[in-house]
Amino acid sequence: MVRGWTLAEQGQVQEGIAQMQQGLAAYRATGAELGRPRWLAQLAEAYEKVGQPEEGLTVLAEALAAVDKTGERFWEAELYRLKGELTLKQSGVRGPESEVQQEAEACFLKAIEVARQQQAKSLELRAVMSLSRLRQQQGKKEEAHEMLAEIYSWFTEGFDTKDLQEAKALLEELAEERP
Repeated sequence: MVRGWTLAEQGQVQEGIAQMQQGLAAYRATGAELGRPRWLAQLAEAYEKVGQPEEGLTVLAEALAAVDKTGERFWEAELYRLKGELTLKQSGVRGPESEVQQEAEACFLKAIEVARQQQAKSLELRAVMSLSRLRQQQGKKEEAHEMLAEIYSWFTEGFDTKDLQEAKALLEELAEERP
């Protein structure tokens, strides 16, 4: 699984997917369940990278079922965030308030709720960034900026991490677009 994920992150996504599928099959064969939702999330992200959102959504459905079965919830917020992202990519955005956007929004809000319950600020940041991007597409830039600024201001360190760098860039972009 780790090798497959690494390959996918380095741009060898198809080979990475094959490795992850092989690793998951071997893992399942042992009867092990611990950590499976996170591995499935990484596989779903790889499917997103190669433009196969339907496959990613199928994998996420399996991951969320595993969460419900085992009670292992540490990656649950990220599963819902990814589900929202893949939902948007699956059907494309068809207008300012499409059903697809509403479904994705519900996923992002669920991700934020779970992250807040778990006090998982990094996962909350990711979910808020996803929702802020959606709000930006809907023309709700002020709302997008406000919600992202609120979570971003919570952080006092780690500003060299990818997530916080992306959040800062999105905040700057939203600030420029504000009336």
